[in-house]
Amino acid sequence: MSWWAGADDDDDEQELDETAVRVRPNRKGNRPRTKTRPEHSDALTGRVLGVDRGRYTVLLDENTPEERQVTSARASELRKKAVVTGDRVDIVGDTSGAEGSLSRIVRIQPRVTLLRRSADDTDAVERVIVANADQMLIVVAAANPEPRIRLVDRYLVAAYDAGITPILCVTKTDLADPSEFLANFAGLDFQVFTSRTDEMPLESISASLVGHDTVFVGHSGVGKSTLVNALVPDAQRAVGVVNTVTGRGRHTSSSTVSLRLQTDAGRGWVIDTPGVRSFGLGHINTENILKAFTDLATIAEECPRGCTHLPDAPDCAIIEAVEAGRLGDTGAARLDSLQRLLGTFAPSNRAVSTER
Repeated sequence: MSWWAGADDDDDEQELDETAVRVRPNRKGNRPRTKTRPEHSDALTGRVLGVDRGRYTVLLDENTPEERQVTSARASELRKKAVVTGDRVDIVGDTSGAEGSLSRIVRIQPRVTLLRRSADDTDAVERVIVANADQMLIVVAAANPEPRIRLVDRYLVAAYDAGITPILCVTKTDLADPSEFLANFAGLDFQVFTSRTDEMPLESISASLVGHDTVFVGHSGVGKSTLVNALVPDAQRAVGVVNTVTGRGRHTSSSTVSLRLQTDAGRGWVIDTPGVRSFGLGHINTENILKAFTDLATIAEECPRGCTHLPDAPDCAIIEAVEAGRLGDTGAARLDSLQRLLGTFAPSNRAVSTER
């Protein structure tokens, strides 16, 4: 009570507690913010088939009578995480698939594999191409445009780094003999298909794709989209032509999309990607390249620490084993392939354009 208060003022005093405090409302809303997110225990898991301007086509209840495609948006808690074709995601909201419906992607399931590339070899920022692919079909033309060994090497390095099995398909073999080109990969153990313009080995290629998620990669104009359309008739992927002056193909596929392969032997997924003229490897761990050569990796354990395994590497156990004939007839070819792939990361080659 203050000194000027009269006796009558005592009756007017009220006892106050914390409930009487006025709380200033949140500027972004009256609801207090929290870092606790809902568990979304009712979420459904689906496969991302494609991405188009912030909208994701997701396949739910795959291979069941209730199979359907829904359109989804990314939840705000995933705004810093990329969702790519091939991802397995959890979605909530309107999952009916009805026209005009929209669901939300609230979680990304752990990825088995992740195929990436960078803008160039000096750029450590990676661009994710596709998730959860277990095979890579590298499409290259025998001619028109001319095959580029270094670009195929880069595809192989990216595949080995991601733990993806590579397959090579040489198209347009009616225009040129691919034997000299294929000799560069004699030391590598992967499947090779050859295809003519008027005759494609569709049955053999399809058999290798059943039961797998296969990402198709290749230089623009090599016939990748033509092959995809032949394997998946409903794909309707745009097909371009090669410029007769520059010898380069024109980009026709503008987005990465998963297409279902349906054969008498079973099903598989064909993941078509836009054609590229360069493939940066700034994010690659070179140790993963050696792991792809299991026989050479075992011998490499005998190498001195920091051995590059390149031709000028002193006391390299792999080089000594090949010279001694311990790796048989194919040893020299496999060592040459390994050294060429590792040579991609040599300082002198780092400054070279990735279009070579």
